[in-house]
Amino acid sequence: MRKIGVVTAGGDAPGMNAAIRSVVRSAIHSHLEVIGFERGYEGIIEGQTIQMGPRSVSGIVNLGGTILKTSRCEDIRTSEGLEKAAESLKNIGLEGLVTIGGDGTFRGASDLYKASGISMIGIPATIDNDVAGTETTIGFDTAVNTALSAIDKIRDTSMSHERIFVVEGMGRTRGFLALEVGLAGGAEIILVPEIKVNLDNICERLQSDRKEGKRSEIIVMAEGAGDSNEIVNYIIQKTEYLVRLTTLGYIQRGGTPTAESRILASEFGYHAVNLLLEGEKKRMVAVQKGRITSVDLDDSVRKTKKLDLKRLRLAEIISH
Repeated sequence: MRKIGVVTAGGDAPGMNAAIRSVVRSAIHSHLEVIGFERGYEGIIEGQTIQMGPRSVSGIVNLGGTILKTSRCEDIRTSEGLEKAAESLKNIGLEGLVTIGGDGTFRGASDLYKASGISMIGIPATIDNDVAGTETTIGFDTAVNTALSAIDKIRDTSMSHERIFVVEGMGRTRGFLALEVGLAGGAEIILVPEIKVNLDNICERLQSDRKEGKRSEIIVMAEGAGDSNEIVNYIIQKTEYLVRLTTLGYIQRGGTPTAESRILASEFGYHAVNLLLEGEKKRMVAVQKGRITSVDLDDSVRKTKKLDLKRLRLAEIISH
């Protein structure tokens, strides 16, 4: 192993830069040359490369986003795009590639391994925390704390004006982020894509709480749980309560990564380089039972990570 590459693909997540820094410096410590690819898989296909060294990653551990930039590349899903990407990697003599991202990134890496034969090591980095095979991902803790900070401020207004607030966060298909934020923020109701929303049940819960003396409430929902405007309007019409909607949006993706996100990224980057040095061909770095390990990349892509419904029930019980 003499030359490896690193790329960030898909949605950005706080801590990606810390992972890049760890990969680059761990590789150089082991006398490897490191090539960075800009703009995700699109940059691999187009040959957009930069030489990475210890100083090129100075002062980035605290930065959100990714210095390599990223994109969602549709071409990597086609045979023509894969062929171009494989040829690009071979032309520069790459022997291994560290891919930093989520499910889509790893599907691309798996296909690229088959097309090129070049070793692929995945580092899970997504605020959705929906990657199978790992307990947590880079950026998840930061996104939770970003959303939690906003909800704590919203609750102040909710209590002052005796209103109900619906707070919509990210999560088009999975509810890990909404569940974590809702549980930590003491939300009265948490809505996730995994469970069909019953608006009548929500209204009955709110009316019951009012009878018990509760004058303000927070409903945390993932964007994929339903149409937030329709939910707000239905509650208003059914209960005649004052209800307001706040959409957090992309604020959850940016910002300074927390200590947990930085440390996890540093450990993942180091472990990814070691996997390449050990001759692994197709693995994903992971956390299992609190320990850094790795799983088969294809195995992660094939499986679906399950939401812990017991925690959802816990949140419901302690919010009354």
